[in-house]
Amino acid sequence: MQIKFPTTLYVILAALTLQGCAAAIVGGAAATATIIHDRRTTGVIVEDQSIELKSYDVLKKDPMIKEQTNISVTSYNMVVLLTGQATNENLRRKAEQLVTGVDRVRRVVNEIEIGSTSSIGEDSRDVALTSEVKLKLSSIDIPGFDPLRVKVVTERGTVFLLGLITKQEGDAVTEVVRHISGVRRVVRVFEYI
Repeated sequence: MQIKFPTTLYVILAALTLQGCAAAIVGGAAATATIIHDRRTTGVIVEDQSIELKSYDVLKKDPMIKEQTNISVTSYNMVVLLTGQATNENLRRKAEQLVTGVDRVRRVVNEIEIGSTSSIGEDSRDVALTSEVKLKLSSIDIPGFDPLRVKVVTERGTVFLLGLITKQEGDAVTEVVRHISGVRRVVRVFEYI
């Protein structure tokens, strides 16, 4: 005896199957857009992602760091920016030391603050501020400037700027960002080309 599936069941199965394809297509398109706009090579972009994963892994293996810190790792052109909070200076230094030992890391910029971890409210304000910064960067009118080449990280109102850009672009970006309401401080981690 053969079991017959109703047409509706086939449509539902097809839709569920295609949902995964849609996510893969959208994700692939986003990755392609990043590669097109980025001055880093595809290999360096992949290496930066690997450095971030390895850094998080080495940090979470240390029980004290895992329990007494809130650290974010951002790698851009194999330069690692550490942001967040640690309960004491020893943990701050230890985090830097551990990440410095990660393969292919060229330099570590340690901006971890000593103090309590940020609140959900602070994190939400930082997300909003990052979005506003990215939006305002599109107003910069310099031939060849692409705002997608600037990586923006915000922590408690401090805006960190990373990227491979010209000195003129870096100065323009800094000038725009420092006038945005809510920006406490601007830290440039640019590499100039």
